[in-house]
Amino acid sequence: MASSVNAVLCALLAAAFWTVLGYSIARHILPRGLAAGAGPVIGWAVFSAATLPILTLIGFTTSTVVGAGVLCLLGSFCLLAMRRRQEVQEADAGPAIPLWAFAAAAVLAGGPAAALLPKISATGVQLADPIFDHAKIAIVDAMARQGLPAVNPVLASGRLVYYYLWHFSAAELALAFRVTGWEAAIGLTWFTALASLTLTMGIAVWLSKKPGAAIPVVLLAAAASLRVTLSWIFGSYELTPFMQQPTGFAGWLFQAAWVPQHLMAASCVVAAMLLLIAEVQRQSPARLLTLALVVTAGFESSTYVGGVTFAITAVIAAPILLAGVAPKQRIRFAAGLFMAALLAAALAAPFIRDQIANVAARGADHPIAVRPFEVLGDTVPLPLRRLLDVPAYWLLLLPIELPAVFAAGSLALGVALRGAAPGPDKTAARVFTALALTGFCVSWLLVSTVGDNSDLTLRAVLPATLILLAAAAAGMLTASHCRAWIAGFALAGLVLSLPDTARMLKSNIEGTQRPGEALLAQSPDLWAAVRRYAPPNARVANNPLYLEDVTPWPVNISWALLADRSSCFAGREMALAFAPLPPERREAINAQFIRVFAGAGTPDDVTALARDYGCDVIVVVPQDGAWAKDPFAANGLYRLAELRDGRWKIYVKAN
Repeated sequence: MASSVNAVLCALLAAAFWTVLGYSIARHILPRGLAAGAGPVIGWAVFSAATLPILTLIGFTTSTVVGAGVLCLLGSFCLLAMRRRQEVQEADAGPAIPLWAFAAAAVLAGGPAAALLPKISATGVQLADPIFDHAKIAIVDAMARQGLPAVNPVLASGRLVYYYLWHFSAAELALAFRVTGWEAAIGLTWFTALASLTLTMGIAVWLSKKPGAAIPVVLLAAAASLRVTLSWIFGSYELTPFMQQPTGFAGWLFQAAWVPQHLMAASCVVAAMLLLIAEVQRQSPARLLTLALVVTAGFESSTYVGGVTFAITAVIAAPILLAGVAPKQRIRFAAGLFMAALLAAALAAPFIRDQIANVAARGADHPIAVRPFEVLGDTVPLPLRRLLDVPAYWLLLLPIELPAVFAAGSLALGVALRGAAPGPDKTAARVFTALALTGFCVSWLLVSTVGDNSDLTLRAVLPATLILLAAAAAGMLTASHCRAWIAGFALAGLVLSLPDTARMLKSNIEGTQRPGEALLAQSPDLWAAVRRYAPPNARVANNPLYLEDVTPWPVNISWALLADRSSCFAGREMALAFAPLPPERREAINAQFIRVFAGAGTPDDVTALARDYGCDVIVVVPQDGAWAKDPFAANGLYRLAELRDGRWKIYVKAN
């Protein structure tokens, strides 16, 4: 099981490294107050986006990762020394984020990270619900074990086709600090939450010119939804049948635990906008290079947030940015952005190619479609429901899911637009408003058609949430006659959402008791036995439904977290995300594997496992129907390597 001590040490060392690196870069291209806030995101983005192609070429090992880190640290110290020797213009430095605000953010970031920790008790091991989405830890282990280019740990299909930069950086941590992929993911989840908060605090302090604006960011980020409070009135957390069931569209606290890769991409999008705003005032090759790497990191962490949402925002913001540039500098500004865009496209080209191939392999002619967010439930007749869904998104869904920042942040942005003086402040207000509106409108109107859930719909809201969070915090202190209204909306939303915050944090910390928790506690021994017979590049097969009841939905979680070996087919949920297969083919393979481990497999099915899917090792447990009706025992393709006390059978491919 993952060690909390290893995870904490990994988190602290990673935060120290990326913060020093990012601050040393940001101090040269952003005002001092912003540099401290944006530093962690910029440090992570620059290092991750730059080292991925380099380590792919020279080898992905502990020595190369540590070597790259040491070189970057030495470069950081040189940059900081150069900055100290330069004349510092204190007038544009701005106020700094108080140290105690960083401490508060670090504490809050522990809430999402706690969701990934195993909860060990006398009855077994409990997991919190967000661990379902962290079955992707299998790709962290695969990269740390087998290097780059990343292999697909879910299916023997060659390259991994996914926006995996966040998971690659977790693999870097795993190699550098000698921890497991699970422990590295816990540490990186904490860092991601912290980095997004420090970035938002930096923007709030920069906008308000007041250090005290940092603490409302932490307070408002702790807000959840109004569903628990409303359930006391309407008797249902889901608010059905008046509204649709919750689908994962939620605020910072929820998404930081479930999808930190998308949150980091959102942070990269916001950081990129900061760099563009700074570029308007003074053109800098160093800033453009940093911008290209930050944009690349955003796209390679989330195609939907760092790709689609950022691209739409960039098109909308371009005229705003160009209008803010001095006329004589506009050609140079446009040329610089064009070069940065070319560099980002070149760095991200392998991911762009893979995403296009992924869409083609899945048979999805239109990966993105126009479809308004479905808000209302069966209480409203269907024809009228689809019409009323359009305003219900703004009037019901956003106030319920973002109660502390939607009204307060929107009002604060409106005040900033009206009151900002012409120049940098006006440009910033316009760009941030464009980003917020784009994020909300993308979630409102567009869906991704690849997969069961629309990640585009659910995650595009994240950059908008960060902007409204910063705007609300700044507006609470500086919005003159509207300050009381902004504070009232923000604090009322926060207080009313606290029951859901408490429920969520309690669940993250304690986990959920489920029937399979005793078996999960025995899984480390099982997978340690498997690794004795499976070389690092071997592929194993186990029942895709094994321990299906320890997560909210069935997923092969013990394999993903503990096996440290690739699977020849890890199950439907994993294949949905990582296997570029047409839906019919994916469902057929899933049914075939379930049939084999249920004891109903034919000799042809077993042959397919060996020859078509490359299964080198087979794991059978007493909970499988194949334990009693064993299709492998009489098949000459596999031999029994170990039978352990009625707990497992391990078969290996016969020579």
